[in-house]
Amino acid sequence: MSQTPPKGPGTPGTPRDRTREQDALSGRYPSHAPKAPPPKAEPAPAPDDGIEPLPEPEGPTEIIETDYTIGQDNIEHQGKVPFDIHNPVFGISAAAVVLFTVATLMFPGQLEPLFGGIRDGLTSNLDWFFMLAGNVFVLLCLALIVSPLGRIRLGGPEATPDFSLTGWFAMLFAAGMGIGLMFYGVSEPLGHFEAALGGPVTEGGVRTDWAPLGGAVDDPEAARGIGMAATIFHWGLHPWAIYAMVALALGLFAYNKGLPLTLRAVFYPIFGERIWGWPGHIIDILAVLATIFGLATSLGLGAEQAMAGLAYLFGFQNTGLNKILLIVGITFVAGASVVLGVEKGVKRLSELNMILAIVLLIFVIAVGPTMAILGGFFSNLGAYGAELIPLSNPFGRTDDNFRHGWTAFYWAWWISWSPFVGMFIARVSRGRTVRQFLIAVLIVPSLISILWMTALGGTAIDLTVSGFSGILDAPLELELFTMLGQLPLASITSLVGIVLVIVFFVTSSDSGSLVIDTIAAGGKINAPVPQRIFWVAIEGAVAIALLVGGGLVALQAMAVSTGFPFAIVLLGACYALVKGLMAEHRELR
Repeated sequence: MSQTPPKGPGTPGTPRDRTREQDALSGRYPSHAPKAPPPKAEPAPAPDDGIEPLPEPEGPTEIIETDYTIGQDNIEHQGKVPFDIHNPVFGISAAAVVLFTVATLMFPGQLEPLFGGIRDGLTSNLDWFFMLAGNVFVLLCLALIVSPLGRIRLGGPEATPDFSLTGWFAMLFAAGMGIGLMFYGVSEPLGHFEAALGGPVTEGGVRTDWAPLGGAVDDPEAARGIGMAATIFHWGLHPWAIYAMVALALGLFAYNKGLPLTLRAVFYPIFGERIWGWPGHIIDILAVLATIFGLATSLGLGAEQAMAGLAYLFGFQNTGLNKILLIVGITFVAGASVVLGVEKGVKRLSELNMILAIVLLIFVIAVGPTMAILGGFFSNLGAYGAELIPLSNPFGRTDDNFRHGWTAFYWAWWISWSPFVGMFIARVSRGRTVRQFLIAVLIVPSLISILWMTALGGTAIDLTVSGFSGILDAPLELELFTMLGQLPLASITSLVGIVLVIVFFVTSSDSGSLVIDTIAAGGKINAPVPQRIFWVAIEGAVAIALLVGGGLVALQAMAVSTGFPFAIVLLGACYALVKGLMAEHRELR
C-alpha cells in the first residue's frame, strides 16, 4: 500500500505563482516546475471529463491503491439538458429534498407545530450529545497541534503551499464571514447581555430565563463579560474545530493518500473498498442533505434580514410574499453566477463582499465607541478564556434555555455546514503542515469573529447602557439596522449592510451548489452547469418552504435534524483521520 511517488513541484520558498493559486482554488492544478530538465515533448493534455486532476503527493506518503474510478457509477446524458449524476446519491438526495419542499408548501399550517416539536425535542434531549461532540472536535485539534502528527504536511513532506501566507489568511477570513455574522452580530451579544443582567428567573423550580450560566444580576460590566463570552463561545474555537477537522480529513486523504476529494473517501480506513458502495452512498446522501438544510437556514435568515433592511430603509412592505420574491430574485442572481463560473462569478462577488465587510467593520470601530471596542477586544477574549470550560460543560447546569436554544442549535448548524466550508478550506490548504493548518484555521477566523462581535455587539450594548432602548425593542432581523441608525451616515451603512447580506446569500448559494453537485456527481467537479443550477434552485425553494412552513423555527428545526445524524458521521471521521495520520507518520520515520 505504501510507496514513494515521484517528487513534485518546487521547494519551500518558491515564488508566488498566481496561475497556480487560481487553478488550486478552482480545482485544477497546473504542471509545476520540474527539478530535472524537462522532456523534449510535452504529453497531450487529459480530456476535460469532469474528473479533478489532483496533484501527485510529493515525497514519501502512504498511497492507498484502489480500483475505483471517479464517476464509474454515474449516469450520463448528452443533449439539450445534459447531466452526469451519481447513482444513487443524486436520485435519493434530490427526491428527498423535493418531496420535503412540496409537502411543506402544501401543508404549512399543519407542519409549523411539527417543526417546533422537532427542534425542541432534539435540542432538549440531545444537547449533551451536540456539546460533547463539539468538545471532541476541539480536543482532537488541540491534541494534533502538540503531537508529532502535527509535522505531517498535506500533499507530502516536500509539498509547497499553493497560496502565499497572506492570501491563505485572506481566504480563511472569507470563509469565516457569512450571513450568520450579519444576522447575529448585534442581536446575540446584546441579547446575552440583557439576559445576564436580569439573572436567573425561576418558575415552579425551573429556570425560564435565557441567561448564560448563572447570569450577572444588576452588574453591567459582569453581564457584558459573560454575554460576550457566550457569543464568542458560539463563534470561536468550537465551530472552527468542526470545519478544521473535516477540511484536514478531506485534504489528507486526497492529497496524501491519492483518493478523490469526497467525504466518503475519509472513511476508507474504516470500510475499505466497501466505501464505494452503500456505506459511502449513505455518507454522501447525509452530506448533501446536511449541506442543503444548513444552507437553507442561512438563506432564510438572510432573506429575513435583507427584507427587514429594505423595509427600514426604503419603506417596502415586510410581508411573506415579498420575502419569497426576494429569495426568488436572489436565486436567479445566484444562477447567473453559476453560469459565469467560479472565476467571473463567485470569486468577484466574494472579493466585493470582503471589501464591504472590512469597510463596515472599520467604520463602526472609527465612529462608534472606538476605545471601548479596542479595549473590549482583549477583555472579551479574556472573558471567553475564563468561561470556556463552564460553557463547554454539558452536565449539571440549569441554564436550559441558553443551552437548548442557542448552543445545541449552533453546534448542529455548524455541523451541517461542515462539508461546504471544509471542502473549501481543504482546497486552499495543500502544502501546509497539520500543525500550521490547525493553528491558522482555529485562530485566524476566531479572532476575526471576536473583533466583529466586539465592534457591532459592543456598540449596541454601549448604546443600550446609555439609555437607547430601540435596539432591544426592534425585531431580531432589524437590530443591526437600528444600531447603524444611531451612527453617522446611517442610510449609507444600512445600504452596505443590505448589500452584504444579499451578496453573502448569492456566494453561499453558488459555492454551496458547487459542493453539493460535486458530491452528487460522484466526485466530479466539472459536471454540466444545469446540475448546479438545479441545486441553486433547490436551495432557494427549501428556504422559501421553511419560511412559509414555520419561519425561523422551521429553519432551525431542519438544521438540527440534519446536523444530528451527520454529527455521528463526523465522529467516525475523527477516528479515520487519526488512523490515516498515524499511517502517514509511520511512513515518515
